Amino acid sequence: MPALDELKARRDALAAQRASGVARVSYDGKTVDYRSVTEIDRAIDALDREVGALEGRRIVRQVRITTSKGL
Repeated sequence: MPALDELKARRDALAAQRASGVARVSYDGKTVDYRSVTEIDRAIDALDREVGALEGRRIVRQVRITTSKGL
């Protein structure tokens, strides 16, 4: 598993490239081409989850259900 600093560096590189509109990201001598902004967003979300797990943060999920009788 990559180190926390490496994951944060990857996430920062992705966020910077997303903001600039470029779909190619380079870090540690590696280059990754993304097909769309959506794909970059998914990669950022995945890195956020990995960073959170390494930092000991829990993923909080809420499900709210509302009902009515329709009156």
